[in-house]
Amino acid sequence: MPKADKKTFHKNKPDPTGSAQINKVFKFNTELGQHILKNPLIAQGIVDKAQIKPSDVVLEIGPGTGNLTVRILEQARKVYAIEVDPKMAAELTKRVQGTPLEKKLEIIMGDFMKLKDLPYFDVCISNTPYQISSGIVFRLLEMPRPPRIAVLMFQREFALNLTARPGDSLYNRLSANAQMWSNVKHVMKVGKNNFRPPPKVESSVVKIEPKFPKPNIDYNEWDGLLRFCFNRKNKTLNSIFKNNKILDILEKNYKTYLQLLSEQKGDMIYDDSADYGEIVKQNVSKVMEETGFGDKRSSKLDQTDFLKLLYAFHQVGIHFA
Repeated sequence: MPKADKKTFHKNKPDPTGSAQINKVFKFNTELGQHILKNPLIAQGIVDKAQIKPSDVVLEIGPGTGNLTVRILEQARKVYAIEVDPKMAAELTKRVQGTPLEKKLEIIMGDFMKLKDLPYFDVCISNTPYQISSGIVFRLLEMPRPPRIAVLMFQREFALNLTARPGDSLYNRLSANAQMWSNVKHVMKVGKNNFRPPPKVESSVVKIEPKFPKPNIDYNEWDGLLRFCFNRKNKTLNSIFKNNKILDILEKNYKTYLQLLSEQKGDMIYDDSADYGEIVKQNVSKVMEETGFGDKRSSKLDQTDFLKLLYAFHQVGIHFA
């Protein structure tokens, strides 16, 4: 009996990831963040970290060719896959066609950041396009009903930003915001050679569990305060909040607050002749003195400190949204 031709044998050997055929069909668009995860062990590890229940609905952002998707489908009741590239969506459809998984998958064409109406989902999983990492995190945290768990792949430095603590060099607005609204944990490092094509940076997987119930504060107010504080995170709060540009913004916000209060109460609380610039300066000084944060830096403050600061500003009528 003649020996099998080695080239023919390898050519016809089943490819569990579908990667051989995909390489022939696609030229990956790295500008869209198309770096396909090719390591099946890491793909399964990501799905395992999501702790998917049989009753769960899962949203996957950027499924690509489906290396994560098929594993999610095996565990979830339903999967919504949001894909911006029609060719990738067609490949994913083909991959599950004629299998029991087909009925559980619904592909939504579009950009996650631009889609206005998202379906309900319990879990979010994504090999995230790195250029929209921050946008994805904030959109998930802002949702009226955020997912129970989000397991997301990010550029390593971004992941370390998410998990950085007060005093760490990478601690910033993203760190403080994410940790206010969720519990964040770094769960896995992923080397660049685990992707096709390899990205220029190393990656990490992060698990985000939004707090329930949500903290009883207005998201826009909280984020507005953090934007001021972390604009120059290594300056003292005295230096930040006594800057003329910041004072001008706070004065405008203060006037708006008083005008709305006048309308609500039917009283003339707002006075055109008042020197609101000077009033705001005095109120800022009062907040710095009462909180004791004037000489502190944002990079050293934790969530409790920022909450105390926000409450003190509200007590004197200064708002951030």
